[in-house]
Amino acid sequence: MFPSMIGTVVIAGIVGYLSERSGFTRNGILQSIIICVGGAFLFYFVRLMFGLSFGTAGVDAILSSIGALIIVPTHFMRRK
Repeated sequence: MFPSMIGTVVIAGIVGYLSERSGFTRNGILQSIIICVGGAFLFYFVRLMFGLSFGTAGVDAILSSIGALIIVPTHFMRRK
């Protein structure tokens, strides 16, 4: 359980960094990493509690990180 959680955080951090470097987002490197790690943690705990999964833990971390990057900044920008 613990190595899976560490792997989720590492994968989410890499996805956040790469999305910022590639131009997919324009939040800032640290902000993108925080958004990705938050989304990955949320889905990790949903996976533990309810058994909802898209595949392996790595695939779940990548998909939840990308989903968080799409949802969070878009939701914030609509309010302004």
